[in-house]
Amino acid sequence: MKQEIVSYLSTEKKSLSQLNKFLYDNPEESYCEHKACSYISDFLKERGFDVENNFQNIETSFFASKGSGHPKICFICEYDAIKGEGHITGHNLLTMTSITGAIGLGHIINKLHGSVYVIGCPGEYLGGTNATFVRQNVYDDMDVVLLAHPDLITSESGTSSAIIPLSIKYSGKNGLSFLDEGNCTSLDGVLLTFDILNYALKSVKEDTTVNYAITKGGITPLLRPQESEAQFYIRSISINKAKQMEEKIRNICSYVCNLMNLNCSISLYESPSEELLTNITLSRLFCNNLKETGIINIDDFRNVNAGLSIGCVSQKVPVIHPFISICKDRSIHYGTKQFADCTITDYAVSQCIKAGIALSYTGLDMIDSENLLSEVKSEFYNNNRLLY
Repeated sequence: MKQEIVSYLSTEKKSLSQLNKFLYDNPEESYCEHKACSYISDFLKERGFDVENNFQNIETSFFASKGSGHPKICFICEYDAIKGEGHITGHNLLTMTSITGAIGLGHIINKLHGSVYVIGCPGEYLGGTNATFVRQNVYDDMDVVLLAHPDLITSESGTSSAIIPLSIKYSGKNGLSFLDEGNCTSLDGVLLTFDILNYALKSVKEDTTVNYAITKGGITPLLRPQESEAQFYIRSISINKAKQMEEKIRNICSYVCNLMNLNCSISLYESPSEELLTNITLSRLFCNNLKETGIINIDDFRNVNAGLSIGCVSQKVPVIHPFISICKDRSIHYGTKQFADCTITDYAVSQCIKAGIALSYTGLDMIDSENLLSEVKSEFYNNNRLLY
Protein backbone atom coordinates (compact mmCIF):
# COMPACT_ATOMS: atom_id res chain seq x y z
CA MET A 1 0.00 0.00 0.00
CA LYS A 2 2.86 2.40 0.74
CA GLN A 3 4.23 1.93 -2.77
CA GLU A 4 0.80 2.67 -4.17
CA ILE A 5 0.72 5.95 -2.22
CA VAL A 6 4.15 6.96 -3.53
CA SER A 7 3.32 6.01 -7.11
CA TYR A 8 0.11 8.00 -7.05
CA LEU A 9 1.67 11.07 -5.44
CA SER A 10 4.42 11.07 -8.07
CA THR A 11 1.67 11.87 -10.60
CA GLU A 12 0.40 14.74 -8.42
CA LYS A 13 3.69 16.57 -7.83
CA LYS A 14 2.96 19.24 -10.45
CA SER A 15 -0.57 19.92 -9.19
CA LEU A 16 0.62 20.05 -5.57
CA SER A 17 3.36 22.50 -6.51
CA GLN A 18 0.78 24.61 -8.35
CA LEU A 19 -1.45 24.65 -5.27
CA ASN A 20 1.49 25.84 -3.17
CA LYS A 21 2.37 28.55 -5.72
CA PHE A 22 -1.25 29.73 -5.99
CA LEU A 23 -1.44 30.27 -2.23
CA TYR A 24 1.93 32.04 -2.27
CA ASP A 25 0.82 34.33 -5.12
CA ASN A 26 -2.53 35.10 -3.46
CA PRO A 27 -1.85 35.78 0.23
CA GLU A 28 -5.01 36.58 2.18
CA GLU A 29 -5.48 37.90 5.69
CA SER A 30 -7.08 35.92 8.50
CA TYR A 31 -10.74 35.07 7.85
CA CYS A 32 -10.50 36.59 4.35
CA GLU A 33 -8.96 33.50 2.69
CA HIS A 34 -11.69 33.17 0.04
CA LYS A 35 -9.43 32.33 -2.91
CA ALA A 36 -7.43 29.83 -0.88
CA CYS A 37 -10.50 28.10 0.50
CA SER A 38 -12.09 27.84 -2.95
CA TYR A 39 -8.91 26.50 -4.60
CA ILE A 40 -8.27 23.88 -1.91
CA SER A 41 -11.92 22.79 -1.85
CA ASP A 42 -12.01 22.33 -5.63
CA PHE A 43 -8.69 20.48 -5.49
CA LEU A 44 -10.10 17.97 -3.01
CA LYS A 45 -13.42 17.59 -4.83
CA GLU A 46 -11.57 16.69 -8.02
CA ARG A 47 -9.91 13.86 -6.09
CA GLY A 48 -13.06 12.30 -4.75
CA PHE A 49 -13.51 14.10 -1.43
CA ASP A 50 -16.90 15.30 -0.25
CA VAL A 51 -16.43 18.94 0.75
CA GLU A 52 -18.63 21.08 2.99
CA ASN A 53 -17.87 24.78 2.68
CA ASN A 54 -18.79 27.51 5.17
CA PHE A 55 -18.12 24.88 7.83
CA GLN A 56 -19.52 25.80 11.25
CA ASN A 57 -20.74 29.05 9.66
CA ILE A 58 -17.18 30.26 9.10
CA GLU A 59 -16.98 31.52 5.51
CA THR A 60 -13.42 30.48 4.74
CA SER A 61 -13.48 27.12 6.48
CA PHE A 62 -14.20 23.72 4.96
CA PHE A 63 -14.66 20.10 6.01
CA ALA A 64 -13.64 17.38 3.52
CA SER A 65 -14.01 13.63 3.86
CA LYS A 66 -13.41 10.41 1.96
CA GLY A 67 -14.10 6.82 3.03
CA SER A 68 -16.28 5.62 5.91
CA GLY A 69 -16.01 4.51 9.51
CA HIS A 70 -13.01 4.23 11.81
CA PRO A 71 -10.11 4.78 12.06
CA LYS A 72 -10.67 8.44 11.21
CA ILE A 73 -7.46 10.15 10.13
CA CYS A 74 -7.61 13.96 10.12
CA PHE A 75 -5.31 16.45 8.37
CA ILE A 76 -5.37 20.18 9.12
CA CYS A 77 -4.84 23.06 6.69
CA GLU A 78 -3.94 26.63 7.69
CA TYR A 79 -3.79 29.15 4.84
CA ASP A 80 -3.93 32.74 6.11
CA ALA A 81 -1.10 35.21 5.53
CA ILE A 82 0.02 38.51 7.07
CA LYS A 83 -1.04 41.74 5.39
CA GLY A 84 1.79 43.27 3.39
CA GLU A 85 4.15 40.42 4.29
CA GLY A 86 2.67 37.32 2.65
CA HIS A 87 3.29 33.74 3.75
CA ILE A 88 6.23 34.49 6.03
CA THR A 89 5.56 31.39 8.17
CA GLY A 90 4.84 29.10 5.24
CA HIS A 91 1.13 28.40 5.57
CA ASN A 92 1.00 27.86 1.81
CA LEU A 93 3.48 25.00 2.13
CA LEU A 94 1.87 23.70 5.32
CA THR A 95 -1.39 23.33 3.41
CA MET A 96 0.33 21.62 0.51
CA THR A 97 1.91 19.15 2.96
CA SER A 98 -1.43 18.32 4.57
CA ILE A 99 -3.14 17.97 1.19
CA THR A 100 -0.33 15.65 0.04
CA GLY A 101 -0.91 13.44 3.07
CA ALA A 102 -4.68 13.50 2.66
CA ILE A 103 -4.89 12.68 -1.06
CA GLY A 104 -2.14 10.05 -0.73
CA LEU A 105 -4.09 8.17 1.92
CA GLY A 106 -7.39 9.06 0.26
CA HIS A 107 -6.27 7.39 -2.97
CA ILE A 108 -6.24 3.96 -1.30
CA ILE A 109 -8.85 4.43 1.43
CA ASN A 110 -11.61 2.65 -0.48
CA LYS A 111 -9.45 -0.49 -0.50
CA LEU A 112 -9.22 -0.30 3.29
CA HIS A 113 -11.50 0.46 6.20
CA GLY A 114 -11.55 3.92 7.68
CA SER A 115 -11.87 7.56 6.62
CA VAL A 116 -9.69 10.51 5.66
CA TYR A 117 -10.65 14.03 6.73
CA VAL A 118 -9.26 17.45 5.88
CA ILE A 119 -10.33 20.46 7.95
CA GLY A 120 -9.66 23.97 6.71
CA CYS A 121 -8.78 26.18 9.67
CA PRO A 122 -8.67 29.89 8.76
CA GLY A 123 -7.51 32.76 10.94
CA GLU A 124 -4.51 31.14 12.60
CA TYR A 125 -2.78 34.51 13.09
CA LEU A 126 -5.80 35.73 15.06
CA GLY A 127 -6.01 32.71 17.32
CA GLY A 128 -7.44 30.29 14.76
CA THR A 129 -10.67 28.35 14.56
CA ASN A 130 -9.61 25.18 16.33
CA ALA A 131 -10.90 26.39 19.69
CA THR A 132 -14.30 26.91 18.08
CA PHE A 133 -14.17 23.49 16.44
CA VAL A 134 -13.24 21.88 19.76
CA ARG A 135 -16.22 23.56 21.46
CA GLN A 136 -18.43 22.27 18.64
CA ASN A 137 -17.06 18.72 19.21
CA VAL A 138 -15.70 18.53 15.65
CA TYR A 139 -12.65 16.49 16.69
CA ASP A 140 -14.31 14.24 19.25
CA ASP A 141 -14.78 11.34 16.83
CA MET A 142 -11.36 11.58 15.15
CA ASP A 143 -8.76 8.94 15.95
CA VAL A 144 -5.66 11.02 15.18
CA VAL A 145 -4.91 14.53 13.89
CA LEU A 146 -1.79 15.14 11.79
CA LEU A 147 0.01 18.34 10.75
CA ALA A 148 3.60 19.16 9.73
CA HIS A 149 4.89 22.74 9.72
CA PRO A 150 7.60 24.21 7.42
CA ASP A 151 10.58 25.52 9.37
CA LEU A 152 14.34 26.01 9.33
CA ILE A 153 15.11 22.73 11.11
CA THR A 154 13.47 19.32 10.88
CA SER A 155 12.44 18.30 14.38
CA GLU A 156 10.07 16.05 16.25
CA SER A 157 6.75 17.31 17.53
CA GLY A 158 7.11 18.85 20.98
CA THR A 159 5.14 21.34 23.06
CA SER A 160 3.88 24.91 22.78
CA SER A 161 2.83 27.63 25.21
CA ALA A 162 -0.63 28.09 26.61
CA ILE A 163 -1.89 31.61 25.89
CA ILE A 164 -4.73 33.63 27.41
CA PRO A 165 -5.29 36.98 25.61
CA LEU A 166 -7.07 39.22 28.11
CA SER A 167 -8.61 42.65 27.57
CA ILE A 168 -9.21 44.98 30.55
CA LYS A 169 -11.40 48.08 30.19
CA TYR A 170 -11.74 50.69 32.94
CA SER A 171 -14.39 53.39 32.75
CA GLY A 172 -14.94 56.49 34.88
CA LYS A 173 -16.02 60.11 34.65
CA ASN A 174 -15.18 62.26 31.64
CA GLY A 175 -14.74 66.02 31.43
CA LEU A 176 -11.96 68.60 31.42
CA SER A 177 -8.83 67.46 33.25
CA PHE A 178 -8.08 70.77 34.99
CA LEU A 179 -11.62 71.00 36.43
CA ASP A 180 -11.56 67.58 38.09
CA GLU A 181 -8.03 66.79 39.24
CA GLY A 182 -9.10 65.18 42.51
CA ASN A 183 -10.63 62.01 41.04
CA CYS A 184 -8.91 59.03 39.47
CA THR A 185 -9.27 58.47 35.74
CA SER A 186 -9.71 55.25 33.81
CA LEU A 187 -6.10 55.64 32.66
CA ASP A 188 -4.98 55.81 36.30
CA GLY A 189 -6.66 52.44 36.75
CA VAL A 190 -4.70 50.90 33.88
CA LEU A 191 -1.39 52.31 35.12
CA LEU A 192 -1.95 51.12 38.69
CA THR A 193 -2.87 47.67 37.37
CA PHE A 194 0.48 47.55 35.54
CA ASP A 195 2.37 48.61 38.69
CA ILE A 196 0.72 46.01 40.93
CA LEU A 197 1.12 43.31 38.29
CA ASN A 198 4.85 44.00 38.00
CA TYR A 199 5.24 43.37 41.73
CA ALA A 200 3.02 40.28 41.58
CA LEU A 201 5.11 38.80 38.75
CA LYS A 202 8.19 38.77 40.99
CA SER A 203 6.64 35.93 42.96
CA VAL A 204 5.74 33.92 39.85
CA LYS A 205 8.00 31.22 38.42
CA GLU A 206 9.72 31.79 35.08
CA ASP A 207 7.34 29.36 33.37
CA THR A 208 4.66 32.09 33.32
CA THR A 209 5.03 35.55 31.77
CA VAL A 210 2.69 38.45 31.01
CA ASN A 211 3.12 40.98 28.20
CA TYR A 212 0.85 44.01 28.12
CA ALA A 213 0.11 47.22 26.24
CA ILE A 214 -2.24 50.19 26.53
CA THR A 215 -4.61 50.06 23.55
CA LYS A 216 -6.82 52.98 24.58
CA GLY A 217 -6.04 55.80 26.99
CA GLY A 218 -7.42 59.11 25.83
CA ILE A 219 -6.90 61.38 22.83
CA THR A 220 -5.67 64.60 24.49
CA PRO A 221 -4.30 65.61 27.92
CA LEU A 222 -7.03 68.25 28.06
CA LEU A 223 -9.77 65.66 28.56
CA ARG A 224 -10.17 62.94 31.15
CA PRO A 225 -10.33 59.59 29.30
CA GLN A 226 -13.76 58.14 30.04
CA GLU A 227 -12.59 54.68 29.01
CA SER A 228 -9.11 53.14 28.93
CA GLU A 229 -8.12 49.69 27.79
CA ALA A 230 -5.12 47.40 28.17
CA GLN A 231 -4.46 44.03 26.58
CA PHE A 232 -2.55 41.27 28.34
CA TYR A 233 -0.88 38.22 26.82
CA ILE A 234 -0.59 35.57 29.52
CA ARG A 235 1.90 32.90 28.44
CA SER A 236 2.64 29.72 30.41
CA ILE A 237 3.67 26.09 30.08
CA SER A 238 0.11 24.92 30.74
CA ILE A 239 -3.39 26.33 30.49
CA ASN A 240 -3.96 25.66 34.19
CA LYS A 241 -0.99 27.84 35.19
CA ALA A 242 -2.11 30.53 32.73
CA LYS A 243 -5.55 30.49 34.36
CA GLN A 244 -3.94 30.98 37.77
CA MET A 245 -2.27 34.13 36.46
CA GLU A 246 -5.54 35.25 34.88
CA GLU A 247 -7.17 34.97 38.31
CA LYS A 248 -4.42 37.14 39.83
CA ILE A 249 -5.03 39.82 37.19
CA ARG A 250 -8.78 39.71 37.80
CA ASN A 251 -8.18 40.15 41.53
CA ILE A 252 -5.88 43.12 40.86
CA CYS A 253 -8.55 44.73 38.67
CA SER A 254 -11.19 44.23 41.34
CA TYR A 255 -8.92 45.89 43.91
CA VAL A 256 -8.18 48.82 41.58
CA CYS A 257 -11.89 49.36 40.91
CA ASN A 258 -12.72 49.52 44.60
CA LEU A 259 -9.75 51.74 45.39
CA MET A 260 -10.32 54.24 42.57
CA ASN A 261 -14.10 54.09 42.26
CA LEU A 262 -13.96 52.88 38.66
CA ASN A 263 -15.91 50.34 36.64
CA CYS A 264 -14.15 47.47 34.91
CA SER A 265 -14.93 44.83 32.29
CA ILE A 266 -12.69 41.87 31.43
CA SER A 267 -12.91 39.75 28.29
CA LEU A 268 -10.90 37.64 25.84
CA TYR A 269 -9.91 39.53 22.70
CA GLU A 270 -8.75 36.38 20.85
CA SER A 271 -9.25 32.65 21.24
CA PRO A 272 -6.99 31.26 23.98
CA SER A 273 -4.47 28.54 23.12
CA GLU A 274 -3.86 25.46 25.21
CA GLU A 275 -0.43 23.83 25.31
CA LEU A 276 0.37 21.23 22.66
CA LEU A 277 0.43 17.68 24.02
CA THR A 278 2.38 15.60 21.51
CA ASN A 279 1.51 11.93 21.29
CA ILE A 280 4.96 10.34 21.55
CA THR A 281 3.91 7.04 19.96
CA LEU A 282 2.41 8.82 16.98
CA SER A 283 5.47 11.07 16.73
CA ARG A 284 7.79 8.06 16.73
CA LEU A 285 5.83 6.46 13.89
CA PHE A 286 5.92 9.67 11.86
CA CYS A 287 9.69 10.08 12.34
CA ASN A 288 10.29 6.49 11.20
CA ASN A 289 8.14 7.12 8.15
CA LEU A 290 9.90 10.42 7.45
CA LYS A 291 13.25 8.61 7.44
CA GLU A 292 11.75 6.10 5.01
CA THR A 293 11.09 8.96 2.57
CA GLY A 294 14.74 10.06 2.76
CA ILE A 295 14.68 12.79 5.44
CA ILE A 296 17.15 11.31 7.91
CA ASN A 297 18.35 14.18 10.10
CA ILE A 298 15.62 14.87 12.65
CA ASP A 299 16.28 16.94 15.76
CA ASP A 300 14.76 16.09 19.13
CA PHE A 301 11.33 17.42 20.06
CA ARG A 302 11.04 21.17 20.14
CA ASN A 303 9.23 23.47 22.51
CA VAL A 304 7.62 26.47 20.83
CA ASN A 305 7.41 29.61 22.96
CA ALA A 306 4.19 30.63 21.24
CA GLY A 307 0.58 29.57 21.16
CA LEU A 308 -0.66 27.06 18.59
CA SER A 309 -4.37 26.64 18.00
CA ILE A 310 -3.82 22.91 17.51
CA GLY A 311 -2.91 22.78 21.21
CA CYS A 312 -6.57 22.66 22.23
CA VAL A 313 -7.11 19.84 19.71
CA SER A 314 -4.33 17.83 21.35
CA GLN A 315 -6.33 17.86 24.60
CA LYS A 316 -9.14 15.99 22.81
CA VAL A 317 -7.41 13.59 20.41
CA PRO A 318 -3.86 12.28 19.71
CA VAL A 319 -1.94 14.93 17.74
CA ILE A 320 1.47 15.55 16.21
CA HIS A 321 2.91 18.86 14.97
CA PRO A 322 6.47 18.18 13.70
CA PHE A 323 8.64 20.68 11.80
CA ILE A 324 10.21 20.25 8.37
CA SER A 325 13.31 22.10 7.15
CA ILE A 326 12.70 23.84 3.82
CA CYS A 327 15.78 26.10 3.53
CA LYS A 328 19.28 25.13 2.46
CA ASP A 329 20.53 28.63 3.30
CA ARG A 330 21.05 28.75 7.08
CA SER A 331 21.28 32.55 7.08
CA ILE A 332 17.54 32.85 6.37
CA HIS A 333 15.33 33.61 9.37
CA TYR A 334 11.88 32.20 10.04
CA GLY A 335 9.01 34.67 9.74
CA THR A 336 10.65 36.80 7.03
CA LYS A 337 9.96 37.49 3.36
CA GLN A 338 13.07 35.49 2.55
CA PHE A 339 11.53 32.50 4.30
CA ALA A 340 8.30 33.04 2.34
CA ASP A 341 10.32 32.99 -0.89
CA CYS A 342 11.89 29.69 0.19
CA THR A 343 8.46 28.04 0.29
CA ILE A 344 8.21 27.95 -3.51
CA THR A 345 11.69 26.57 -4.21
CA ASP A 346 12.05 23.08 -5.66
CA TYR A 347 13.87 21.98 -2.50
CA ALA A 348 11.07 23.15 -0.19
CA VAL A 349 8.37 21.53 -2.30
CA SER A 350 10.33 18.27 -2.44
CA GLN A 351 10.89 18.28 1.34
CA CYS A 352 7.23 18.86 2.09
CA ILE A 353 5.97 16.29 -0.39
CA LYS A 354 8.19 13.81 1.45
CA ALA A 355 6.68 15.02 4.73
CA GLY A 356 3.20 14.61 3.23
CA ILE A 357 4.06 11.05 2.20
CA ALA A 358 5.22 10.38 5.77
CA LEU A 359 1.89 11.73 7.05
CA SER A 360 0.09 9.36 4.66
CA TYR A 361 2.20 6.45 5.90
CA THR A 362 1.43 7.36 9.51
CA GLY A 363 -2.30 7.40 8.77
CA LEU A 364 -1.92 4.05 7.03
CA ASP A 365 -0.15 2.65 10.12
CA MET A 366 -3.21 3.60 12.19
CA ILE A 367 -5.53 1.83 9.75
CA ASP A 368 -3.36 -1.23 9.19
CA SER A 369 -2.50 -2.00 12.81
CA GLU A 370 -5.07 -2.11 15.59
CA ASN A 371 -2.21 -2.60 18.05
CA LEU A 372 -0.48 0.63 17.02
CA LEU A 373 -3.73 2.58 17.16
CA SER A 374 -4.45 1.11 20.58
CA GLU A 375 -0.96 2.11 21.77
CA VAL A 376 -1.50 5.68 20.53
CA LYS A 377 -4.86 5.94 22.27
CA SER A 378 -3.63 4.35 25.50
CA GLU A 379 -0.85 6.92 25.74
CA PHE A 380 -3.33 9.72 25.09
CA TYR A 381 -5.81 8.60 27.76
CA ASN A 382 -3.08 7.90 30.31
CA ASN A 383 -1.55 11.35 29.83
CA ASN A 384 -4.94 13.04 30.11
CA ARG A 385 -5.66 11.20 33.33
CA LEU A 386 -2.36 12.43 34.78
CA LEU A 387 -3.07 16.01 33.71
CA TYR A 388 -6.64 16.22 34.91
